[in-house]
This record gives sequence, structure tokens and C-alpha cells, in this order.
Amino acid sequence: MRTRLAIRIDAMLEHWFPERRVFLRSETDTRFIRLKPGTQLIAFTGASLFVGWTIIATAVLLMDSIGAGNFREQARRDQRTYENRLNALASERDSRAAEAIAAQDRFNAALDQISKMQSELLASETRRRELETGIEVIQTTLRRTIREREAAKDRAEGLMAASEGNGDVVLAASGGALGALDVMIEALEQTARERDQVTADAQAALTQADDMALQIKAMQEKNDTIFRQLEDAMTISVKPLDKMFRAAGMDTDRVLSQVRRGYGGQGGPLTPITFSTKGLAPSLDETRANRLLGQMDQLNLYRIAAQKAPFAIPVKAGFRFTSGFGYRRDPKTGGRRMHAGVDFAGPVGTPLYATADGVVVHAGWSSGYGRLVKIQHEFGIETRYAHLSRLSVNVGQRVSRGQRIGDMGASGRVTGPHLHYEVRVGGNPVNPMIYIKAANDVF
Repeated sequence: MRTRLAIRIDAMLEHWFPERRVFLRSETDTRFIRLKPGTQLIAFTGASLFVGWTIIATAVLLMDSIGAGNFREQARRDQRTYENRLNALASERDSRAAEAIAAQDRFNAALDQISKMQSELLASETRRRELETGIEVIQTTLRRTIREREAAKDRAEGLMAASEGNGDVVLAASGGALGALDVMIEALEQTARERDQVTADAQAALTQADDMALQIKAMQEKNDTIFRQLEDAMTISVKPLDKMFRAAGMDTDRVLSQVRRGYGGQGGPLTPITFSTKGLAPSLDETRANRLLGQMDQLNLYRIAAQKAPFAIPVKAGFRFTSGFGYRRDPKTGGRRMHAGVDFAGPVGTPLYATADGVVVHAGWSSGYGRLVKIQHEFGIETRYAHLSRLSVNVGQRVSRGQRIGDMGASGRVTGPHLHYEVRVGGNPVNPMIYIKAANDVF
């Protein structure tokens, strides 16, 4: 059976691959090699596989080369798009910074205007009290004058009655009696003159009282205008600050309470000023004045709190925002890991500034951070400035918002010069852009 199958296979192969002989001739001998159909099939198959492999490999290399070229071109296009986007963001950041400076100027101008209005309000209140005191004095004088006039009138009527009742006796009296009558007449005339003077004084006092009433009315209208301007200014100034703190996730009541405790010295600039009502029910103006002074105190507390929270940006010169907060690809290992801050790239030596008032708790080398500055602020907030090339502060030093703390560098675990900026609340990292963006509408 096998022999027949082999014969049939050989016959089929003989049809396609007939037996061939290859002669090899030398000088003394001639030999030949017989190529059987099976051998030719194996050789043909091997040659076909080799040619096919060569074609496929060449095609794969060509496709890979074309694909790599397209990928590099796409990468270059993505890089150009990314750079254009970063430049646009940098331009927008510069415009926002200019707007923040303009807003800060407007805010300072509003504070100056509020201070002037407060001074005018206090002066007008003092003047109003002086006018009220003057009116009380005039009214007292008028009442006393009226009483004296009535008493003089009663005395004059008594003298007139006495003179009429004793008329016959007087006529019969001697020259001494006539002298007494002249004295009486003179006294009556003096009394009449005093009465007329009292009447004139009373009329003048009434006229003066009317003038003072008009002055008080005009002053009340002026006070009402000042009150409305102050109330509008307080609304415009306090609401954006309250919104800024709430946008940053901070409890405004707790923040203001903490600032008030830290600035609670009696007689200081934060001590609330109120108008005394002398034990009486407060008037409408006194109520409005006390409410405005309370809002001014709140505005002052907000102003101090804004200096103690990291609402500023640490880099004022040109920079590129190269990495945000959250999980990202590690530029060193390529793995995925948490990035606890934001990165601002710029030239080595770019000045860096504190974003809020605080105390330096670390200034030196710290493993992957390189040269690191840590600043402890109020409200349990800490900021970190890493990879610096130079430090300008020392541990224990108290710094103010906007004070230079060092220069940008490439120390520690980095791929190039930049600032790694962190904000931590209660030891836990939070996104610094929350504070920076919250302050865009105010500063």
C-alpha cells in the first residue's frame, strides 16, 4: 500500500518536477548528481519560503519606517500645538496678573475712599451732636426767658392794679406821694422795656432754632448720602473677599474669628468702634453707623486674612506651567504616580516669592526636593518651594507675602530648571491653583 502511494506521489511530482541530472566534469573524470522530484520540491519550497519571508520582511520594514515617520511628524505637530497652548496660557496669565494689579489698585483706592468717608461721617456726627446741644441750650434759655417775661408781666399788672386802687389817696397826698408815683411809673416803663426785650429775644431764639433745624435736616440728608456710599462700598469690597475664601474651601467664620483673636488688643486698629446711645434706644443713624463700622472691621479682618493665606503666585517673571496637581507619568521612571503640587518652569535664577505671611520652618536640602523652603502660615496651611538654586531665608525667619525667598533652580530629582510649588492643609496636599484661581477676581 505504501509503495503504491509513494509511486503515485512520485508520478505526480515527476509531472511538475521531472528528474534532472547535473553533470560535474573534471580533467580526468565526469560525474553527475541526480535531482529527484522530492529533492526539487524541497528546494523549491525552501526557495519560495525564503523569497516570501524576504518580501514580507521588506514590507514590514517599509511600513514601520513610514509609520515611524508619521509618528514623529505627529509628535512634532503635538509639540507645536502644546507649545502654542502654553504660550497662550502664559499670555493669559500675564493679562490676569495685570488685571490683578489693577484690581489691587482699585481695592486700595476704595479703602482710601472708605477711610475718608469714615472721617467725614465721624466729623458730621460730631457736628450734629454739637448742634443738638446748642438747640437744647437755646430751648432752655427760651423757656427761662418766657418764665421771666410772665413774671415781669404779673408784677406790672400788680403795680397797675395798686396804682388804680389808690388813685384818690395819691391825688390828695403831698409832693412826696407824687414822687413815689413817678418812681412807680418809671418802674412800669422799665418792666415794659424788659418785656419787649424778652419778647425780641424769644423771637430771635425761635428764628435761630428754625435755622438750626434746617441745618440739621441738611446734615441728615448729607449723612444719609454718606451712609449709602459707605454701604455700597462695603458691599463691593466685602463680598468678593468672602467669595474668594469660600472658593478656596475655607470657613470664613472660623478664619475671621482666628484673625480677631490674634489682633484683639484693646485700642488697636481692629477694635470695633460704636456710637454710644447713653442708655437710650439707638437712632436710625446710630444703628447704620454701628453696622457700617462692623462691616469695616470685617473688611479689615478679611484684608489681614488674605495676607496670611497663599492666594498669591510664587513666580512673577515669565514662566511656563509644565505640570499640574494630581496623578501623572513620572518623567524619570515613566510610571504613574501622584504629583502633590504644580510646576513652573523658567530660567535658573528666576526670583521666587512667598505667597503669604508666615514663618520659615525649613530652609535646606531635602532628598528629591533638592533645596527646599517650607513656610508655615495661619489656618494650618504650609507652602513648599522645591528645586531652588539659592536660598534667601533662614529657619525661624518671619516672612511677608511677596518677600523674596530664593531663586529657581534644578536641584534634586528634576529633568530641568523649574519650581515645584505645594500647598498643604493639615499636612495633606491640596491643589495650589484653587487658591490662585480664587484670588483672580479680587487681586
